Amino acid sequence: MENYTHGSIRPVHLVEEMKTSFLEYSMSVITSRALPDVRDGLKPVHRRILFGMHKAGFTPDKPTVKSANIVGYVLGHLHPHGDSACYDAMVRMEQPFAMRYPLVDGQGNFGNIDGYQAAAMRYTEARMSRLAREMLRDIDKETVDYTPNYDNTMQEPTVLPARFPNLLVNGSSGIAVGMATNIPPHNLRNITDAVLAMIEDPEVSDESLYQKVKGPDFPTGAIIMGTEGIRSAYQTGRGSITVRARTAIEKMSGGKHRIVVTEIPYQVNKARLITKIAELARDKVLDGITDLRDESDRNGLRVVVELRRDVNPRVMLNLLFKHTQLQDNFGVIMLALVGGEPKILNLRQMIAYYLDHQENIIIRRTKYDLRKAEERAHIVEGLKIAVDNIDEVIRIIRSSYDDAESKARLGEAFGLSDRQAQAVIEMQLRRLQGLNVTKLEEELAELRERIAYYKSVLADINLVRQIIAEELTEIADKYGDDRRTEISFDDQDMNILDLIADEDMVITLSHDGYVKRMPMDAYKSQKRGGRGVSSAKMKEEDWIEEIFITTTHHQLLFFTNTGRVLRLRAFDIPESGRTGKGMAIINLLNLQPGETVATVIALRDFDDRFLTAVTKKGMVKKTALADYETNRKDGILAIRLDEDDEVVAVKLTAGEDELIIVTEGGYAIRFNEEDVRPTGRYTAGVKGIRLTGSDRVITMDIVQDDASLLVITEKGFGKRTELTEYSLQKRGGKGVFTVKLGKRGKRLVQALVVRDGEEVMSISREGTLIRFAVNDISQTGRATQGVTMMNLEGDDEVVGMARIIEEEA
Repeated sequence: MENYTHGSIRPVHLVEEMKTSFLEYSMSVITSRALPDVRDGLKPVHRRILFGMHKAGFTPDKPTVKSANIVGYVLGHLHPHGDSACYDAMVRMEQPFAMRYPLVDGQGNFGNIDGYQAAAMRYTEARMSRLAREMLRDIDKETVDYTPNYDNTMQEPTVLPARFPNLLVNGSSGIAVGMATNIPPHNLRNITDAVLAMIEDPEVSDESLYQKVKGPDFPTGAIIMGTEGIRSAYQTGRGSITVRARTAIEKMSGGKHRIVVTEIPYQVNKARLITKIAELARDKVLDGITDLRDESDRNGLRVVVELRRDVNPRVMLNLLFKHTQLQDNFGVIMLALVGGEPKILNLRQMIAYYLDHQENIIIRRTKYDLRKAEERAHIVEGLKIAVDNIDEVIRIIRSSYDDAESKARLGEAFGLSDRQAQAVIEMQLRRLQGLNVTKLEEELAELRERIAYYKSVLADINLVRQIIAEELTEIADKYGDDRRTEISFDDQDMNILDLIADEDMVITLSHDGYVKRMPMDAYKSQKRGGRGVSSAKMKEEDWIEEIFITTTHHQLLFFTNTGRVLRLRAFDIPESGRTGKGMAIINLLNLQPGETVATVIALRDFDDRFLTAVTKKGMVKKTALADYETNRKDGILAIRLDEDDEVVAVKLTAGEDELIIVTEGGYAIRFNEEDVRPTGRYTAGVKGIRLTGSDRVITMDIVQDDASLLVITEKGFGKRTELTEYSLQKRGGKGVFTVKLGKRGKRLVQALVVRDGEEVMSISREGTLIRFAVNDISQTGRATQGVTMMNLEGDDEVVGMARIIEEEA
């Protein structure tokens, strides 16, 4: 080693040096910056701010002082870091939308829920809040340990007495190195009830604790959806809690509605939330918003979303929950320092550690009070002796040369200790004359009673816990309030179908992907060949592609052209009038770019039936219905397709049904479902019909007894032919002609298996819809062209047809 003027050079291993340095830095961040102590729920900066206010006298009973004064004191004596970081920490302790129970009482601009920053510290004023005094109560009674501050000029506490469970009441969040904490705030009364329950019975069940605490209580209110995330957090220390804004739907003139938001999830920036809603409305992701206003004032939060007349407000509200932070998740990580080590704690452990801390506080406070009482009793005993012998005491003091001689002679004459003698000679003569034996005896009796009480407390841990319970109850009664956050049910906690009327509905889907739900009585039966009624006001380039009949209680399986299946409940589709455009399906389903809905299956339950699908190229595949029971929002794969193939129809089958496939070119094949072996969802299926040229499959239906096949061309001509004219074949054949195509139509657009007494709806490209009885269409042979089923204007074409039945499944 070679020495130099400015020190020495020593070889080090770079990797080991980096490890050592990073570990030291990590531990510093973990223990001295980012994580709260389980006992008082504070990080060092917050603890120093409160202690600095206490030492400097910035208490609730005194006027507020400049925030710069507070920050300066804290930085100068306790926290040698950046002034802005210290001020930001103090600002958050003042904000009522950030802290459930603020620990700083501020005056001036301390920021708002829109994310605006607080005014500079030279403009604002602050002091401790009244509740913050409870964090420091008894701190001057040697209840906590102290450590030297950064420059050894004063002592600072390592923890505050925290006479209420601040960690659970106000929560905490922080990011350390390799770990993070995110503890939600709670209601003071609820937490107090839980602590009292554990004091009364340390073995109280977890379920009882959960019933006492109920769940987080956020300063911004809002609604917690479901209890599963709460229970997970309280049991394991980790959980995800879904929080929804508090909203109301108000009626407006002209049949319009508006959604009014009065509470938003915790830590959501209101200004950014409104901006996000505006962007989604502009991009038509939320289609139907006509106005968006922030009407918040000093009386509370109020955001108004006005809707178009044809928009279902409840569906729009669900879309807002889905696409914006009106519904947000609070990820709970209950990580805190226990003995200087970070640990993930459940609810019971947090309360237990807090109780251990409070027991220590009460014991140390009682020892301090006992010592002070014994010291005073000792002095009073000496004063009583001096009063009894006041003339001799005065003579001894007057005849003594100095204090040392006076104390020695008083001790020798009356058996006084040095402290008792010192108290006698320090007593002013006029005060000594005012004392009398009775008063001294009363004080001495009181002191002896207090000493006996203190000793009994120290001898009985149950008395210690009783004191904790009484003092905590006093704090909760004084500062507690009602819950702000409501705990509601989510879809898994309740059967929402019980709240929805079971009604028949017509659901339409347009080419551009607009879906709507209409009551069945919106249409009246007409004779065939009628002009129909307008079902929707469509754009020039859009038209109705599909219509089906279901009920509000049915579940809908949306099979897409790419072979995926997505799930939706019928009542989630917005209800609209006949002329309403409806809601874009992309707002309800997680469709991928270029993906469209090919067909929809409505069902009540996932029973033992099958879903049989046919593709444009004639492939058929059968899979058990139970394989499709999933709540995945991104859907599941239903069939494996060739690159240029797509799904055109899917049917619910019983396993022994006969199926009929119809092509655009007028061919139909009837075969037994048993010819198709059931396979899994990820298979491609088998050949159902052999196609020629550019022909393609348009549909598939289930053969029924005493039924006929109803077909319609794009020109509105159709025919009904008995199914007995279609002989049963093996799958994979070419099939037989079902209609004679020509001037009345060059291609079929739809085919349905129908029975006498049923009704049918037909839809045109321009949105015209007609409802007519099957009996109005006479039966003809397979080789005929048929009759006019729907009169069309101009270039309008038929695009779909659906059978009306009481229940689809």
